[in-house]
Amino acid sequence: MKKILIIDDEVNVALLLSKFLTRNGFDVQTASNGTAGMECLKNGEFNLVLCDFRLEDTDGREILKNIKMYYPKTGVIIITGYSDIKMAVELIKMGAYDYITKPLYPDEILNTINKAIETQYALLEDMQDTGPVSSVKSKESKKHAQNGEFVFGTSRASKEIIRQIDLVAPTNYSVIIVGDSGTGKEAVAKSIHMSSPRHNQPFVAMDCGSLTKELAASEFFGHEKGSFTGALYTKIGHFEMANGGTLFLDEVGNLSYDIQAALLRTVQERKVKRIGSTKEIDLDVRIIVATNENLQESIQKGRFREDLYHRFNEFTIYMPPLRERGNDIMLLAEHFLVIANQELSRNVTSFSPEVVECFMSYRWPGNIRELKNIVRRATLLTEGNEIMMKALPLEISNRMMSFDYNSPATANNEVAEVKENRHDLKNAALEAEYETILRVLKEVNFNKTKAAEILKIDRKTLYNKMKAINLK
Repeated sequence: MKKILIIDDEVNVALLLSKFLTRNGFDVQTASNGTAGMECLKNGEFNLVLCDFRLEDTDGREILKNIKMYYPKTGVIIITGYSDIKMAVELIKMGAYDYITKPLYPDEILNTINKAIETQYALLEDMQDTGPVSSVKSKESKKHAQNGEFVFGTSRASKEIIRQIDLVAPTNYSVIIVGDSGTGKEAVAKSIHMSSPRHNQPFVAMDCGSLTKELAASEFFGHEKGSFTGALYTKIGHFEMANGGTLFLDEVGNLSYDIQAALLRTVQERKVKRIGSTKEIDLDVRIIVATNENLQESIQKGRFREDLYHRFNEFTIYMPPLRERGNDIMLLAEHFLVIANQELSRNVTSFSPEVVECFMSYRWPGNIRELKNIVRRATLLTEGNEIMMKALPLEISNRMMSFDYNSPATANNEVAEVKENRHDLKNAALEAEYETILRVLKEVNFNKTKAAEILKIDRKTLYNKMKAINLK
């Protein structure tokens, strides 16, 4: 039976609507304000929410934003007593299925509800079908592809991440995910949550890097209406919203020392108290944090509490940069191409050999996020069915055009620079890589297929590396 939640502070309207929908085969629950409505959503799954725009403690815009953030599988219809085209457009852009004005007509609202639920089912099927491209549809990859974000592939690094997720997911351990920006830390956190016994409970993500000191306490712990200037309604904090599920704190190293102290108390005592309230709420929350900083260095510099670090550090996962993930680059690119085609209604099917070579040799300072944006942009600019170099941003295409791999001077200069700076760890690694490739090629009499097998890379990657050191 399809479940509907009605959030309306007009008791008579909610009662009449509930009776009507119950007679038409729906399982209906009602809430008289936004706080009660979010509590209902936390305790049960609903296909659809009918929410009055004006509520005593909040408004429909805030409820819609929270539902889309924390319960994306649930559709939303906003009900209001007046018609405003500008507001209707804004709400639909935010993710509402529709915007209905009072008085409510039975046939009209029943038709709208049925269409909304059908649309939501279709979206969920699309989310389930949007996975890795066929060449990498392994059981592990499909299992960890969540919300259209494919972050794993066939590289050794990807397999190790999947192994660690499978190891830690069934536990209640707190996890620190360490990696550069754009490497997919939030997607890993979602995979841990979705593979855990908490997968039917909320996954709440919080960007600590964007929090001001003044707002942080309210965002973490919530507040009561009137508890401070500007507190116009009761707000549920992220800890309370994630109760029973997982709270993901991104860029946790950016939190102020004062907030770290309050956070430590909450984590230790497993209780939270809204600002302005005397009531303590018991918590059952798994915490996953992410950082692109070395938190141990931050501890030594007095920027991060050591006791809080040890509370979080029950398990650590390292996310390597995209440039260290080899063949995953093109697997990811192909996956993002599928998503971009769906989003833009295009039919781009492939990348030109020059683009593949470019992608495999580029350093990807923005990691997976940069790759996704570049593929999305290139799909929009491509008129045919193959992405060409001209569709790539200038900072990538110019770099490739300005570097002549066939020039002995260029290659020798690069090797000379590496040898000259052998005490630099990155250059030492490059020198070792060049020497290993040359040694293996000599051992197999320059049979590139055999060399690629021994080096555990594909032929295309081997060709690119041979070009870089002018090996013909």
